[in-house]
Amino acid sequence: MRNDPLSPPSEPNSRAPSIDDLADVHQQQVKVPRRRMAVLRKTAYPWLSLSVLVLIIDQLTKAWVMNNMDYGEIKHLIPILNVTLVHNPGAAFSFLADAGGWQRWFFAGVAAVVSLVLFVWITRTPRDGHHLQAAALASILGGALGNLWDRLEYGYVIDFIDFHIETWHWPAFNVADTAITIGAVLLLLQIIFEKEPEN
Repeated sequence: MRNDPLSPPSEPNSRAPSIDDLADVHQQQVKVPRRRMAVLRKTAYPWLSLSVLVLIIDQLTKAWVMNNMDYGEIKHLIPILNVTLVHNPGAAFSFLADAGGWQRWFFAGVAAVVSLVLFVWITRTPRDGHHLQAAALASILGGALGNLWDRLEYGYVIDFIDFHIETWHWPAFNVADTAITIGAVLLLLQIIFEKEPEN
């Protein structure tokens, strides 16, 4: 029997996919996210919650100061500690605060890059046996995000903690600066006291 010349050519080897074929494709597609989740379960990513906590506390304290104090106002807490509202266009502890304005976007860009690096670093840090490192990185990340938020929102960082001894005053700082400093100290301690791997 001859084929109809008007009918399309048949493909002798083509066949409709079976249920088993579709199941295999689905399993292959599911394996990739499952592998990623398995990797995440072994990393320090839960410490990112500390970064979120630092960010929330930092923004809440700044909001309270801005809503309850005038610029430059000083409230005495204890003999060595005041609360005051100042605007810092520079880096932590008023570094480069007197520059011409270019530092806003420079420091914002640096903070964004550092935050991304820290995020990746935390998600690739093994969870077991690296708690000090994870806590340090998460603290620095939360502080960096807190000050980055200020730069993008206001063009400057809100500082309000005024530590002083008699007439000598340390540059005003905030919760984000404190978290960054604590994180840096923790990283330094880890480097100093980290045990050498045994051969």
